Amino acid sequence: MTMKILEGLAPIADRYDGFVLDLWGVVHDGRAPYPGVVECLAELKARGKRVVFLTNAPRRAWFIQGMLDRMEIHRDLYQGIMSSGEVSWRWLNERKLPWFAKLGRRAFHLGPERDLSVVEDGVAELVSTPQEADFLLNTGPDPERGPTSVEPYRAVLESCFAAGLPMLCVNPDRAVMVGGKKLLCAGAFADLYAEWGGDIFEAGKPDPAVYGPVMELLGLTDKSRVVAIGDTPHTDLAGAQAAGIDSLWALTGLAAEAHGSDPSPGYLAEVAIEEHVRPVAALRSLRW
Repeated sequence: MTMKILEGLAPIADRYDGFVLDLWGVVHDGRAPYPGVVECLAELKARGKRVVFLTNAPRRAWFIQGMLDRMEIHRDLYQGIMSSGEVSWRWLNERKLPWFAKLGRRAFHLGPERDLSVVEDGVAELVSTPQEADFLLNTGPDPERGPTSVEPYRAVLESCFAAGLPMLCVNPDRAVMVGGKKLLCAGAFADLYAEWGGDIFEAGKPDPAVYGPVMELLGLTDKSRVVAIGDTPHTDLAGAQAAGIDSLWALTGLAAEAHGSDPSPGYLAEVAIEEHVRPVAALRSLRW
């Protein structure tokens, strides 16, 4: 069994009206777009296709849009952005989902200050110690302890667990590639908390709940005409599969780091089986 590897989107683009694109590792490397991406987005727009970015980043959509502006990925090339930070903010604001309905309002934050858009407009109140908090807001590594190991965070996570805090993990990714370096994400801390038996809610892919807002942004109802493109099987590809839409496995970002620059079709098929995902094909990179 093998997996077809596409060099670009052109051979498959006419099968779909909507494209759900991961950002880190597919559209850009955390600093700049990958070669050919902006041109590919322009080709999709010229053909009347609709594009939404879906990312597990722990920041609201407006914050991420500003970053894309600085990368010169212009707003007229896509219909919208949905992020883990955006859905977390919505669910904290609405308090309708059972897990969120039971939360108190006081949060102890683990992560950098730039992620605090997720609690803006008073959807939660930040406190300075786990003992004062109702829940742990986990958005990932902070600048002081760094993004390369969970060990510097073990003590604070133990304090949160001892205080009985449920964890809202605002980025289910375990790692991300930024400028060619593999860095930890909030999901790595969720793994440690889970080992101890902690109560965790991971907001973002692969939870199919995040695809409802994405379909609304696309303005489409026929899932058979939508494809998701991502570099990570257990979030991007598994999430699309759970939501009932097709996927393409981008061989950039974490896929390139894990499997090299030129994996064989047979090897990729074996990895997909191990990950319990069924992408339509692999994609060498997001280019036309």
